[in-house]
Order: sequence, then structure tokens, then C-alpha cells
Amino acid sequence: MLAAPLILPALGRAQGSGQLAWPERPIRWIVNFPPGGAADTLSRALAESIGTRLGQPIVIENRPGAGGLVGSDLVAKARGDAHIVIMSNAASHGIGPVLYPSVPYDPLTDFTHVALVGTFASVLVVNPGVPARDLAEFLALARGRPGGLAYGSGGNGTMNHLVGQLLARAAGVELTHVPYRGSAPALADAIGGQIPAVMESLPIALPHLRAGRLRALGTSEAGRDAALPDTPSFAEAGFPAARSTNWFGFSAAAGIPPEIAARWGTTIAEALADPKLRERFAGIGVVPGRLGAADYTAFIGAELERWRGVIQAAGVKPD
Repeated sequence: MLAAPLILPALGRAQGSGQLAWPERPIRWIVNFPPGGAADTLSRALAESIGTRLGQPIVIENRPGAGGLVGSDLVAKARGDAHIVIMSNAASHGIGPVLYPSVPYDPLTDFTHVALVGTFASVLVVNPGVPARDLAEFLALARGRPGGLAYGSGGNGTMNHLVGQLLARAAGVELTHVPYRGSAPALADAIGGQIPAVMESLPIALPHLRAGRLRALGTSEAGRDAALPDTPSFAEAGFPAARSTNWFGFSAAAGIPPEIAARWGTTIAEALADPKLRERFAGIGVVPGRLGAADYTAFIGAELERWRGVIQAAGVKPD
């Protein structure tokens, strides 16, 4: 079921001599994951910030499936359409294309990559009833049970899926991945005790952690996260091989006019510099991105190679 679309009203077309007559109709903003996840949350926050700048409505569409590949393919097939964009991300543009044997698009050439929007950690969370107060106790619990322990994520091929597998291999324990159709049902099952643990994006897990509905055992970046100063990272706990940083960026279809790509770049940069948006990002554990079009495109290329090596070395397979 798709979320109700976010439609930001038109506020009038900007005037100015020589300005490109664009956008000429509403912008379709594709979110390639279900409602309630990090892609959805960041898309809506950013869309609200830029909605007053373009003079046309922005309509957010959730098109989940196959670890973000379904929604990404929709944009990839819209070559030359300057009125469709996507929140590109680690799952759909860094991991999925090298994890799955068949991907219907090229993550580099089928998109016009505009900017890195934000980065954040993954966090391992458990139901408060799980008898593990820290990561060491959780791993000991997994070792002591036939078949280990199950952990959920928002779907196959996501960063959170892969980080869980890397942690299991680094610690020498069995953790069985349970894919959900998005973050919301995975967290609901963890809160309800149907599954002991979930690997989740920090921005989505934080409200549940602050409310005491879940307990954090470790985060995926090199050091401690400012939003969870009392929670050690996996690297601190002795598992640097599980280190990762989740990322989201802004991309359009390939083949759009360079003037439009440049205007998107300016618009996104202005939004990311907005103090209100930066405060909102800080409150959910997101670090605003600083990479423009060329650097973000190069970053995606480097991530593809990095995850290709990790996946091959660790023998990680899609569920």
C-alpha cells in the first residue's frame, strides 16, 4: 500500500530574463522504499524544504521492491524526462547492482546524479526483553542457541541487510536475516517481540530508542554517533569489518538538459544549507552531504567497487 503522496503546492513560477521554462508540470519524486523508512523520511524532509523554490507541486510516490531496484528502474527508463527524480541510495545504487545477478539498469549511466544528501549509521536494536545489555552479550546469546538468532531489516539487498551479515561473519556467529517489506513492519515486530533484533537506519530507529521501546546495542560507523553517545560502534566492540555508512543522494533521469541538472544542483545545495533542515537532520542522526554532481557520481562508482569487493570476500548472497 502506497503512502498518501506529499503534494507541495505551486507558489508561482520564478521570473527572470533568460531563465529556463522549467518545471512545466508537477515533479514526480520516486521513493524506492515503503513509507516510514529512511528514504521516505529524508525525501519528504528535503521536498518540503525545496517545495517553495520550483513553482510546481512535488508529488512523492513510494515505489518499493527488490531492495530499491523497482523504483530506480522506473526512473532509469524515463531517460530525458526532466520531471522525475529519485532519492538514490546505498541499496539501489551501491549494493544491489553488485549483489544481485541481474539488475535492469546501470547505476551510473542511467541517471543524472546531482548531490549527496546525507549520511548516517545503521544500528542494531533489540526488544527490551532480550537478555542482552550490549553487543557482546547479544553475540554470546546467538552462539548459545541452535541456529543462532534472527534479525530483521527493511528488505533484501539493503545496507541494513548486508551490515547484519558482515557483523555475523566478523563475530563468527549465525544471524538469520528476515527481510520485511520496509522498516515499519520490521520495527513493529521487534517492538512486539515477534523477532529479537532489527538492523535499522539510525533516523528511523531513534524515536523508538528514545521512547524505550527498543534498545541499541551497536552502530555501524567507525566511532560513536552523536545521537547515541552511550552506544559503542561495532568497530569499538572489535568488529571493524562491519563498519559502514548509509547514504542517500538526489538523482534525476539520464539525458536531461544540463541547465536543468545545474538548477537541481543549486536548489539542493540551498536546501541543505537551510538551518531548519540542518537542525531537523541533526535531530535524527543525519549528517548533510557535501558532494556535488561530479563528486557524488564518483562516490557512487567507488561505493560499487567497495561493495563488490566486500560481497565477494564475505560470500554474501541475496536471500
